[in-house]
Amino acid sequence: MSKHQASNRNRRSIPQLDRLHALLGPVLEHNDFYRQKLNAAGIHRPEDIGNLAAYGEMPFTTRAELSSDQVQHPPYGSNLTFPAENYTRIHQTSGTTGQRLRWLDTAESWDWWGRCWAEVYQGAGVTAEDRIFFAFSFGPFIGFWSGHEGASRIGALIVPGGGMSSEQRLDAIVENEITVVVCTPTYALHLGEVARARGLDLASTSVRTTIHAGEPGANLPATHRQLEKIWGARSFDHAGATEVGAWGFDCQEHSGLHLNEDEFICEVIDPQSGKPAEEGELVISNLGRIGMPVLRYRTGDQVSLETSPCACGRIYNRLKGGVIGRVDDALIIRGIVVYPSAIENIVRQFPAICEFAVDIHRHKNLDELDVRIELADHTDTTDQFSQALSQALSHRLGLRANVHITEPGALPRFELKARRFTDHRSKN
Repeated sequence: MSKHQASNRNRRSIPQLDRLHALLGPVLEHNDFYRQKLNAAGIHRPEDIGNLAAYGEMPFTTRAELSSDQVQHPPYGSNLTFPAENYTRIHQTSGTTGQRLRWLDTAESWDWWGRCWAEVYQGAGVTAEDRIFFAFSFGPFIGFWSGHEGASRIGALIVPGGGMSSEQRLDAIVENEITVVVCTPTYALHLGEVARARGLDLASTSVRTTIHAGEPGANLPATHRQLEKIWGARSFDHAGATEVGAWGFDCQEHSGLHLNEDEFICEVIDPQSGKPAEEGELVISNLGRIGMPVLRYRTGDQVSLETSPCACGRIYNRLKGGVIGRVDDALIIRGIVVYPSAIENIVRQFPAICEFAVDIHRHKNLDELDVRIELADHTDTTDQFSQALSQALSHRLGLRANVHITEPGALPRFELKARRFTDHRSKN
C-alpha cells in the first residue's frame, strides 16, 4: 500500500472503525453466519478489531459462501442479525454470475440505502428541482427501488416507468419534461434507437442528466461519449450490488468512480495473494446494513485505485475508469486476457452499431472470436464497415475477430443487465 493510500485511510479510520464496531456488536451476538465465521478467526468482541490493520486480517466473504449458506438454510440463509419480523423488504440478484441471492433489509438499512443513493444524485448535481424518470420494471431488482428511495430523500419529483413499453417511456419523458433519466447504459442506448426510429431527437428534450446503474458501460469512454451524444445530456456512472449497497458514484469532474467511504470500507487486493494492491479485486464491507451485512466481501470487480484528491473537493478514494471488468469474467483467447468491457469500448467507437453480441468458440483446437453487429442503417458499404471493426479489434486486442452483420432486429435488447458475451468453449 502506498504512503498516500495509507494517509487517506488514516483520515477516515476513526469514524469507519466506530461504525464497524457498532455493526459488529449485534452481529457477533445474533448473526449465526458471521458469529461462526469471525469466532473461528479469533474475533469475539468488536474491540478485537482495534485498527484498520486488524480489520485487514479479518476473513474474506465470498459469493459462493453466501450462496451455499442460502442453500443450506433456505430461503434467506443464516446471515440474519434480527428475527424475521424485523425485515421489511426483499430483493434478489440478477443471477448473471451464478445462483440468485435473496437479500433482506430492515427499515433502518433501507434508510441507509437511501442515504447512499442520495450521494449518487449529489455527485451528478441532481436536486429537488429535478424530475427523475426510472426506466425500470417493478421487479425484484434492487436498482430501481433504492434509486427511488434516494430520490425521495433529496425531494425530487419521481416518475416511475414500470410496466411501460419503450415507446410509452419516451412519451412519458417528453410529456413530463423529465430532466434526469435513470436506467442501465444498455437500455439508454436502446431508447435512443427507438427514438431515432420515431423521429424523436432526444437531445432536444428537457433531459440534462442520465445516471446509469445495473452494469458497467457508462464508465467506458466510447459508451460514455455515445450516451452523451444521443441524449444531449451529461452521463454519470454509478456502481452497487444487491448484497453490498450503492458503493460508488461519479462526480461533475468525471475523474473516476468515487468510493463512498463514509458508508463502506473499501480495499483493492491482488486476487491471487489477497494482499493490498493498486490494481486488482475490490473488497467491501458495508457499515449501515446491520440486519444482513457483508464483511470484507470479494466483489469480483476488477478495479484500479486512484488515491490523489479529486478536483471536486471530495477526499474519497476513486477507481480509475470505474469498474474495469469482472475478475471471473476475464476471457483468455489464444493466450490473451480480454475483458468484455474492452471489447465493448472498441465496438461503441462506431456510432452506426446499435447492438452487438460476442461468441467465443473453439474450432480445431483454436479459439475463434465472433462478433455479430446490428447497424442502424444498412448501406452498400457494410463489407467495408465489418472490415474496419475487425481491424480495430485486432489492433487494440491483438486478436483476429470474425465480424458478421446481422439483419435489423436480429439481436436481443435488454432492459436490465445485458448478456452479450457467450463463451461456448466450456460447452464443448
